[in-house]
Amino acid sequence: MKLPPLPDPVRRLLARLPQYPASAAFAAALTLLLGETLGADAHPELAGKLIRLHVTDAGVTLTFRVTPRGFAPSGAANPDLTLAAAAEDFLALALRREDPDTLFFSRRLLMEGDTELGLLVKNSLDALEFRPKLPAPR
Repeated sequence: MKLPPLPDPVRRLLARLPQYPASAAFAAALTLLLGETLGADAHPELAGKLIRLHVTDAGVTLTFRVTPRGFAPSGAANPDLTLAAAAEDFLALALRREDPDTLFFSRRLLMEGDTELGLLVKNSLDALEFRPKLPAPR
């Protein structure tokens, strides 16, 4: 699925907006969808870890912490793990149309920080069976 590029004025605006509200919305959605299976209760080794996603082409950064009940937004400056990619590549990962290893080795997915944590997150996501929790639209 090819996403159209964001116009420069929109990208510059997104980069200047406060990142905490977007992080809060993302953490809430992530908790709703994956909190029970990826939260610190299910994976104690993730407890308290700070993860940052940087959407390079949109200038958006989402930072969240793994909590016992799911995920919580954070404004902390030093994440344990940062993953950076274009919006299209994050979407391909979420839809399981691309493998993270393929994106990483083609330099479309960048990882900084605790690489062991990155592998743990990747392996945990790979082990998930995605079943929608929300009712399908009619």
